Amino acid sequence: MAQATPFSLIDQLFDRVTSTFQPPAWLVSELQHRGVLLINHVLMQEPEAMARLARQKGRVASVQWRLFDIKLIITPAGLIDLAEPGANSDLHLSVTESSPTSLVQAVVAGEKPPVRIEGDVQFAAEINWIVDHVRWDLEEDLARVVGDGPAHTVVQAVKNLARGLKDFVTRFPATSIVRDKDGL
Repeated sequence: MAQATPFSLIDQLFDRVTSTFQPPAWLVSELQHRGVLLINHVLMQEPEAMARLARQKGRVASVQWRLFDIKLIITPAGLIDLAEPGANSDLHLSVTESSPTSLVQAVVAGEKPPVRIEGDVQFAAEINWIVDHVRWDLEEDLARVVGDGPAHTVVQAVKNLARGLKDFVTRFPATSIVRDKDGL
């Protein structure tokens, strides 16, 4: 008899929660606004990324994964903002991996998740460049608040934790099934 892995159990729990619990619109809006603020903070640390996005001003990209979706518009400053609800997308990015654990495994392993891309090729190329080249310097931001020494210690601890998580996650494929002694 085939048994589910811990990862498949997490996927099943996620499916149940998302099918029965729909977050209120105000919560979705707040989370989207906070995400935009974080992305803009990271973009502002990389002038080349802002310059590339400024060339795409006014363009709208929609990003979708399962039931979650967001439409973002590029501002003249080379940052992003939430697009109007009825805005037409110039680029549609749809994450095709439906399993949250497989998605996390891919990201933790340093891989890009599988994405279906529809729309403006040049706009997609600029987004791809940003994904490949822009990184959040968490240690620098944390050092502004707590100082260099504690920030370095915290970031090293998080890196060690992430390494351990990566080792654990990469040992168990999300789609693996434990079989009994008869191979069933």
